[in-house]
Amino acid sequence: MPNRDVHKMRESYNSSILLETDCNADPFLQFEKWFSEAVEDKIFEPNAMTLATTGNDGQPSARMVLLKAYSHDGFIYYSNYESKKGIQIQDNNKVALCFWWAKHSRQVRIEGIASRTPKEKNEIYFHSRPRESQVAALISDQSKVVDSRETLEQLYREKEKEFSDKEIPLKENWGGFIVTPYLFEFWQGKGNRLHDRIQYSKEESGAWKIERLAP
Repeated sequence: MPNRDVHKMRESYNSSILLETDCNADPFLQFEKWFSEAVEDKIFEPNAMTLATTGNDGQPSARMVLLKAYSHDGFIYYSNYESKKGIQIQDNNKVALCFWWAKHSRQVRIEGIASRTPKEKNEIYFHSRPRESQVAALISDQSKVVDSRETLEQLYREKEKEFSDKEIPLKENWGGFIVTPYLFEFWQGKGNRLHDRIQYSKEESGAWKIERLAP
């Protein structure tokens, strides 16, 4: 059995200080600033984010998904509605997102409410994807047990041939979720471990309250 001690694994964060006065009053605009810098610096898949969900049994579950759009309405990703995460969101629509940009020693946490995107939006995005991805979505009963890789590949080949000269249909159980935030936290790593943590929490009035958290 493995028995590895990793307490000596430690990286030094040499980044600029994040002060409240440097932050935009609007957390969406602050996110846009950091996200744009990640894109400009060619960080690998800057839109990769951890999605955490919890079902009726109270057991948290987390996985990586890809952000596909964001605005003041929220953050959108696409998936199978009958997957584990889709079922958990149906049970409990409170979710959390987390972005990690190691090159910049930055993390953004978001907590919010997930809801399904309109079918028309799902259709537009689905048919903008590569055909290979469309076929994969068509054959996949995401999160369900399959007997082998060969079964998946055989089914893929069959559907690829069936729809070789036709539009691939969007399944009813496939589409997007939009996460509407009520909390943001911007984390900037520091070398002395006195990391900067700036939290935005949404008040009943709709205004965003900005506070510094202890590292």
